[in-house]
Amino acid sequence: MNLTARYLEQCKAIIARVEAQQEAIGIAARWFADSILAGRMVHVFGSGHSRIMVEEMWPRYGSYPGFNPIVELSLTFHNLVVGANGQRQAMFLENVEGFAERILRNFGLSENDTALVISSSGCNVVPIEIAEQFQRRKIKVVALVTRAHLEATTSKRKDGKKLSDFADLVLDTGAPAGDAMVHVPGLDTPVSPGSTVGGSIIINCIKAETARLLTEAGQPPKVLTSAALVGSERAAALFESAYDEHAHRLATLYANAGATKDQTTKAT
Repeated sequence: MNLTARYLEQCKAIIARVEAQQEAIGIAARWFADSILAGRMVHVFGSGHSRIMVEEMWPRYGSYPGFNPIVELSLTFHNLVVGANGQRQAMFLENVEGFAERILRNFGLSENDTALVISSSGCNVVPIEIAEQFQRRKIKVVALVTRAHLEATTSKRKDGKKLSDFADLVLDTGAPAGDAMVHVPGLDTPVSPGSTVGGSIIINCIKAETARLLTEAGQPPKVLTSAALVGSERAAALFESAYDEHAHRLATLYANAGATKDQTTKAT
Protein backbone atom coordinates (compact mmCIF):
# COMPACT_ATOMS: atom_id res chain seq x y z
CA MET A 1 0.00 0.00 0.00
CA ASN A 2 1.40 3.43 -0.88
CA LEU A 3 1.45 6.14 1.78
CA THR A 4 -1.42 8.12 0.25
CA ALA A 5 -3.57 5.02 0.43
CA ARG A 6 -2.52 4.47 4.04
CA TYR A 7 -3.54 7.98 4.99
CA LEU A 8 -6.87 7.67 3.20
CA GLU A 9 -7.57 4.38 4.99
CA GLN A 10 -7.01 6.13 8.32
CA CYS A 11 -9.36 8.91 7.21
CA LYS A 12 -12.05 6.32 6.46
CA ALA A 13 -11.73 5.10 10.05
CA ILE A 14 -12.11 8.69 11.25
CA ILE A 15 -15.31 9.08 9.23
CA ALA A 16 -16.65 5.88 10.77
CA ARG A 17 -15.87 7.23 14.24
CA VAL A 18 -17.75 10.45 13.46
CA GLU A 19 -20.66 8.47 12.08
CA ALA A 20 -20.92 6.61 15.39
CA GLN A 21 -21.41 9.95 17.18
CA GLN A 22 -24.48 11.13 15.29
CA GLU A 23 -26.68 11.18 18.38
CA ALA A 24 -24.18 13.34 20.29
CA ILE A 25 -23.78 15.65 17.30
CA GLY A 26 -27.56 16.06 17.27
CA ILE A 27 -27.55 17.00 20.95
CA ALA A 28 -24.86 19.63 20.37
CA ALA A 29 -26.83 21.05 17.44
CA ARG A 30 -29.99 21.26 19.56
CA TRP A 31 -28.16 23.18 22.30
CA PHE A 32 -26.58 25.52 19.76
CA ALA A 33 -29.84 26.14 17.93
CA ASP A 34 -31.57 26.97 21.21
CA SER A 35 -28.93 29.63 21.95
CA ILE A 36 -29.22 31.17 18.51
CA LEU A 37 -33.03 31.14 18.61
CA ALA A 38 -32.84 32.92 21.97
CA GLY A 39 -30.89 35.74 20.33
CA ARG A 40 -27.65 34.67 21.98
CA MET A 41 -24.46 33.09 20.62
CA VAL A 42 -22.44 29.90 20.64
CA HIS A 43 -18.92 30.71 21.83
CA VAL A 44 -16.31 28.77 19.86
CA PHE A 45 -12.81 28.66 21.31
CA GLY A 46 -9.63 26.99 20.16
CA SER A 47 -5.98 27.73 20.77
CA GLY A 48 -2.99 26.57 18.76
CA HIS A 49 -3.87 24.50 15.72
CA SER A 50 -7.47 24.25 16.97
CA ARG A 51 -7.99 27.75 15.62
CA ILE A 52 -8.67 26.07 12.27
CA MET A 53 -11.82 24.49 13.68
CA VAL A 54 -13.04 27.84 15.00
CA GLU A 55 -12.72 29.44 11.58
CA GLU A 56 -14.32 26.40 9.95
CA MET A 57 -17.45 27.09 11.99
CA TRP A 58 -17.72 30.81 11.17
CA PRO A 59 -17.20 32.89 9.07
CA ARG A 60 -16.81 31.13 5.72
CA TYR A 61 -18.98 30.06 2.79
CA GLY A 62 -21.67 27.68 3.93
CA SER A 63 -21.70 29.22 7.41
CA TYR A 64 -24.03 31.59 9.18
CA PRO A 65 -24.17 33.96 12.18
CA GLY A 66 -24.88 32.82 15.70
CA PHE A 67 -21.34 31.72 16.52
CA ASN A 68 -18.80 33.85 18.39
CA PRO A 69 -15.29 32.86 17.25
CA ILE A 70 -12.85 33.50 20.10
CA VAL A 71 -9.30 33.40 18.72
CA GLU A 72 -6.42 34.93 20.66
CA LEU A 73 -3.55 35.87 18.32
CA SER A 74 -1.04 35.32 21.10
CA LEU A 75 -2.12 31.67 21.20
CA THR A 76 -2.63 31.04 17.51
CA PHE A 77 -0.33 33.24 15.38
CA HIS A 78 2.21 30.63 14.32
CA ASN A 79 3.33 31.83 10.93
CA LEU A 80 6.58 33.37 12.13
CA VAL A 81 7.46 30.08 13.87
CA VAL A 82 10.45 31.51 15.79
CA GLY A 83 11.55 34.95 16.97
CA ALA A 84 9.03 37.57 18.07
CA ASN A 85 5.50 36.08 18.16
CA GLY A 86 6.97 32.62 17.67
CA GLN A 87 5.58 29.22 18.48
CA ARG A 88 7.53 28.84 21.73
CA GLN A 89 5.75 31.82 23.24
CA ALA A 90 2.34 30.67 22.04
CA MET A 91 2.79 27.24 23.57
CA PHE A 92 3.98 28.82 26.81
CA LEU A 93 0.99 31.17 27.01
CA GLU A 94 -1.37 28.27 26.33
CA ASN A 95 -0.53 27.03 29.81
CA VAL A 96 -0.68 30.29 31.77
CA GLU A 97 -3.22 30.07 34.58
CA GLY A 98 -5.78 32.87 34.69
CA PHE A 99 -5.46 33.78 31.00
CA ALA A 100 -8.84 32.25 30.19
CA GLU A 101 -10.63 34.45 32.71
CA ARG A 102 -9.07 37.55 31.16
CA ILE A 103 -10.25 36.46 27.70
CA LEU A 104 -13.86 35.89 28.78
CA ARG A 105 -13.86 39.10 30.84
CA ASN A 106 -14.54 40.86 27.52
CA PHE A 107 -18.03 39.38 27.15
CA GLY A 108 -21.31 39.58 29.00
CA LEU A 109 -22.20 35.90 29.22
CA SER A 110 -25.62 34.37 29.71
CA GLU A 111 -27.02 31.00 30.74
CA ASN A 112 -28.71 31.05 27.33
CA ASP A 113 -25.30 30.88 25.65
CA THR A 114 -23.55 27.63 24.78
CA ALA A 115 -19.91 26.90 24.03
CA LEU A 116 -17.77 24.70 21.83
CA VAL A 117 -14.21 24.34 23.13
CA ILE A 118 -11.72 22.62 20.84
CA SER A 119 -8.45 21.05 21.97
CA SER A 120 -7.06 17.88 20.46
CA SER A 121 -5.14 16.92 23.61
CA GLY A 122 -7.63 18.45 26.04
CA CYS A 123 -4.69 18.90 28.40
CA ASN A 124 -3.52 22.51 28.01
CA VAL A 125 -4.45 24.97 30.72
CA VAL A 126 -6.17 27.75 28.78
CA PRO A 127 -8.77 25.63 26.93
CA ILE A 128 -9.50 23.74 30.14
CA GLU A 129 -9.99 26.97 32.10
CA ILE A 130 -12.14 28.42 29.31
CA ALA A 131 -14.51 25.46 29.68
CA GLU A 132 -14.38 25.74 33.46
CA GLN A 133 -15.29 29.44 33.31
CA PHE A 134 -18.25 28.68 31.04
CA GLN A 135 -19.55 25.95 33.32
CA ARG A 136 -19.28 28.24 36.35
CA ARG A 137 -21.72 30.50 34.51
CA LYS A 138 -24.09 27.57 33.84
CA ILE A 139 -23.27 27.57 30.14
CA LYS A 140 -23.40 24.16 28.45
CA VAL A 141 -19.99 23.15 27.09
CA VAL A 142 -19.33 20.84 24.16
CA ALA A 143 -15.71 19.70 24.01
CA LEU A 144 -14.14 18.58 20.74
CA VAL A 145 -11.08 16.46 21.52
CA THR A 146 -9.09 13.54 20.21
CA ARG A 147 -10.09 11.04 22.86
CA ALA A 148 -7.21 8.61 22.30
CA HIS A 149 -4.72 11.46 22.57
CA LEU A 150 -6.43 12.97 25.62
CA GLU A 151 -6.34 9.63 27.43
CA ALA A 152 -2.65 9.13 26.63
CA THR A 153 -1.59 12.63 27.69
CA THR A 154 -0.91 14.17 31.10
CA SER A 155 -2.77 17.38 31.88
CA LYS A 156 -0.73 20.56 32.29
CA ARG A 157 -3.14 21.61 35.05
CA LYS A 158 -1.87 21.19 38.59
CA ASP A 159 -4.93 19.20 39.66
CA GLY A 160 -4.65 16.90 36.65
CA LYS A 161 -8.09 17.75 35.29
CA LYS A 162 -8.63 17.76 31.54
CA LEU A 163 -11.03 19.49 29.16
CA SER A 164 -13.39 16.54 29.34
CA ASP A 165 -13.80 17.18 33.09
CA PHE A 166 -15.51 20.50 32.30
CA ALA A 167 -17.68 19.40 29.39
CA ASP A 168 -21.37 18.53 29.29
CA LEU A 169 -20.78 16.66 26.04
CA VAL A 170 -17.56 15.31 24.50
CA LEU A 171 -17.05 14.74 20.77
CA ASP A 172 -14.09 12.79 19.40
CA THR A 173 -12.16 13.61 16.19
CA GLY A 174 -11.29 9.92 15.89
CA ALA A 175 -7.59 10.56 15.29
CA PRO A 176 -4.98 8.41 17.06
CA ALA A 177 -2.84 9.37 20.06
CA GLY A 178 -0.08 11.63 18.77
CA ASP A 179 -2.33 12.63 15.85
CA ALA A 180 0.09 11.68 13.05
CA MET A 181 -1.21 8.66 11.11
CA VAL A 182 1.40 7.56 8.56
CA HIS A 183 4.61 5.65 9.26
CA VAL A 184 7.25 6.18 6.57
CA PRO A 185 9.76 3.35 6.07
CA GLY A 186 13.10 4.41 7.54
CA LEU A 187 11.57 7.27 9.55
CA ASP A 188 11.02 6.57 13.24
CA THR A 189 8.36 9.26 13.78
CA PRO A 190 4.95 9.30 12.03
CA VAL A 191 3.67 12.12 9.82
CA SER A 192 0.33 13.44 8.52
CA PRO A 193 -2.08 14.25 11.38
CA GLY A 194 -5.77 13.36 11.33
CA SER A 195 -7.48 15.49 13.97
CA THR A 196 -8.13 18.30 11.50
CA VAL A 197 -9.97 15.87 9.24
CA GLY A 198 -12.21 14.54 12.00
CA GLY A 199 -12.66 17.96 13.57
CA SER A 200 -13.73 19.60 10.32
CA ILE A 201 -16.22 16.84 9.60
CA ILE A 202 -17.76 17.19 13.05
CA ILE A 203 -17.91 20.98 12.78
CA ASN A 204 -19.77 20.78 9.49
CA CYS A 205 -22.13 18.07 10.70
CA ILE A 206 -23.05 20.29 13.65
CA LYS A 207 -23.43 23.23 11.28
CA ALA A 208 -25.83 21.32 9.03
CA GLU A 209 -27.95 19.97 11.90
CA THR A 210 -28.13 23.38 13.57
CA ALA A 211 -29.20 25.02 10.29
CA ARG A 212 -31.95 22.43 9.96
CA LEU A 213 -33.25 23.15 13.44
CA LEU A 214 -33.19 26.91 12.89
CA THR A 215 -35.05 26.53 9.61
CA GLU A 216 -37.66 24.22 11.12
CA ALA A 217 -38.17 26.80 13.88
CA GLY A 218 -39.00 29.45 11.27
CA GLN A 219 -35.67 31.30 11.55
CA PRO A 220 -33.60 30.07 8.60
CA PRO A 221 -30.01 31.26 8.92
CA LYS A 222 -28.41 33.85 6.66
CA VAL A 223 -25.81 31.65 5.00
CA LEU A 224 -22.70 33.11 3.36
CA THR A 225 -23.15 31.77 -0.16
CA SER A 226 -21.04 31.97 -3.31
CA ALA A 227 -22.21 34.03 -6.26
CA ALA A 228 -21.58 30.92 -8.33
CA LEU A 229 -24.64 29.40 -6.64
CA VAL A 230 -27.04 32.29 -6.10
CA GLY A 231 -25.80 35.10 -8.33
CA SER A 232 -23.79 38.15 -7.36
CA GLU A 233 -26.71 40.25 -6.13
CA ARG A 234 -28.10 37.58 -3.80
CA ALA A 235 -24.61 36.66 -2.57
CA ALA A 236 -23.86 40.30 -1.73
CA ALA A 237 -27.17 40.67 0.12
CA LEU A 238 -26.49 37.55 2.19
CA PHE A 239 -22.96 38.75 2.90
CA GLU A 240 -24.16 42.10 4.26
CA SER A 241 -27.11 40.72 6.22
CA ALA A 242 -25.09 37.90 7.79
CA TYR A 243 -22.37 40.22 9.01
CA ASP A 244 -24.93 42.76 10.24
CA GLU A 245 -26.62 40.04 12.27
CA HIS A 246 -23.28 38.96 13.71
CA ALA A 247 -22.55 42.55 14.73
CA HIS A 248 -25.93 42.92 16.41
CA ARG A 249 -25.52 39.67 18.35
CA LEU A 250 -22.00 40.63 19.38
CA ALA A 251 -23.20 44.05 20.52
CA THR A 252 -25.43 42.28 23.03
CA LEU A 253 -22.42 40.41 24.42
CA TYR A 254 -20.39 43.59 24.73
CA ALA A 255 -23.27 45.48 26.34
CA ASN A 256 -22.94 43.42 29.52
CA ALA A 257 -19.17 43.04 29.57
CA GLY A 258 -17.79 43.45 33.06
CA ALA A 259 -21.04 42.63 34.81
CA THR A 260 -20.91 40.70 38.05
CA LYS A 261 -21.44 36.96 37.84
CA ASP A 262 -25.08 37.22 38.97
CA GLN A 263 -25.80 39.98 36.48
CA THR A 264 -24.02 38.16 33.68
CA THR A 265 -25.79 34.84 33.99
CA LYS A 266 -29.16 36.59 33.83
CA ALA A 267 -28.29 38.63 30.75
CA THR A 268 -30.48 38.10 27.71
